[in-house]
Amino acid sequence: MANEPQKLTKVTYDRLSEELADLTTRGRIDIANAIEAARALGDLKENGDYHAAKDTQGKMEARVRQLQSMLKDAIIVEAEVPSDGTITEGVIVAIRYHGDDEDDISEYFFGSIEERSGDLPVLSPTSPMGKAVHGKAKGHEVSYVAPGGELTIVIVDVRA
Repeated sequence: MANEPQKLTKVTYDRLSEELADLTTRGRIDIANAIEAARALGDLKENGDYHAAKDTQGKMEARVRQLQSMLKDAIIVEAEVPSDGTITEGVIVAIRYHGDDEDDISEYFFGSIEERSGDLPVLSPTSPMGKAVHGKAKGHEVSYVAPGGELTIVIVDVRA
């Protein structure tokens, strides 16, 4: 998926761009100051503050690279249900597993983890279930192979 462009809403694209700008300016300055302050404490081999600051720096730089990669070729999409009611990135999908009670429904946000909608779990378009439901609409019954075997689900609702 690293070679595929990331589909993001304009709001998410702007939020991630702001995060990247903050990390590459204020974030780098703050971490450099923390490393310098930790160095002043003495022996670096047994300096927990120094190692913690370097660890934080590594995580921050990894996030910077992730954001740069994601935003470089991002495609801006609208977060709305298409007129034909099919499942695309940015919609909320309600499903019921075959054999479950009528009211035993699970809801997922369909799209990137970066687009997360509230507390809903994210259903990635590249996951087995995501691939099975992508392009389908309310009322469709689809099957997919999960690590525990084949599962069948019914799409109960698709909404923005």
